[in-house]
Amino acid sequence: MLRLCWIIVFLFLVSSLQAETIYKWIDKNGGVNFTDDLEKVPMPYRDQVQRTELKEERKDVQKGSPPSVSTPSVERREVDLYGRDEAWWRERVRPWKEQLKEATENLESARKRFSEKTVEMGRKGLVSRARYQTEAEKYDQERKKYEAQISEAQEMLEKLSKEAEEAKANPEWLK
Repeated sequence: MLRLCWIIVFLFLVSSLQAETIYKWIDKNGGVNFTDDLEKVPMPYRDQVQRTELKEERKDVQKGSPPSVSTPSVERREVDLYGRDEAWWRERVRPWKEQLKEATENLESARKRFSEKTVEMGRKGLVSRARYQTEAEKYDQERKKYEAQISEAQEMLEKLSKEAEEAKANPEWLK
């Protein structure tokens, strides 16, 4: 009897949280189609299918109110073909955007410092060829370092953009 009670409680809890996946595609005639079974999507349209997960959560009914008062709330969560949502994609892009921004700022700062230093050396009459060459070499090393960081970040962002496109993720998630 106790086992039966636990089974009933378990079934009640499981039924209170439901998730459903809806697949959407546009056919050659421009018709919009929906299904909840990926196998029902015709093969020619599988590469363009958009996947959306609907999560239905039933709210507890207050004591004494009739069960019909309870209405499910539906939370719509857009996901890519692999079930990854906007938060997942934004987290993947974030460190590369930060690196790009920081490296760009550092490069601009290095350019400004080098320019100010050469102007200062000219004003003070300290523009010996050796001194200028030393400063130019320091700047060149710094410039190459920041340009490499910028290039790496741009390449990774481009790679993520292609990956998102293949997964049918919303392009806005990468911005």
